[in-house]
Amino acid sequence: MTGRTWRPRRTRVTAFAMAAMIMALMLWLAFMIADTFKLVDRIGIVLFGALVAAILAMVARSRVTADEHGLTVVNPLRTHRYAWAEVVGLSYEPGAPWPYLDLADGTSKGVVGIQGSEKAAAWSAIAEIRELIAQRGEAQEPH
Repeated sequence: MTGRTWRPRRTRVTAFAMAAMIMALMLWLAFMIADTFKLVDRIGIVLFGALVAAILAMVARSRVTADEHGLTVVNPLRTHRYAWAEVVGLSYEPGAPWPYLDLADGTSKGVVGIQGSEKAAAWSAIAEIRELIAQRGEAQEPH
């Protein structure tokens, strides 16, 4: 099995578009504000825009990748790697923002890389991941 990756398309497009618009607005504002503002104020405006753009880029990086060894879940702040034997299931309640991986240790982790707002794409990704979990998720019995 080669790697398969799922990404939230609309979330990525929206996040990158907003980041570009915010940076453009902050740059325009830094150059167009009244002369009473000093250079340090203008630099602060641009840096604030860069901070907001960086946060949006972190949201846009969310994804889920499946390979022969397990799942990699990239959420805005952290990346988690799970072997197939650690993954028990994938639960999703209609209307929830994203599904959750149910893990063998009894915990669950959000999967931001699948956005419930993307309806058909989300259900397709959930079905594919559930199928992979059913095929690969159970630990091999010792001989």
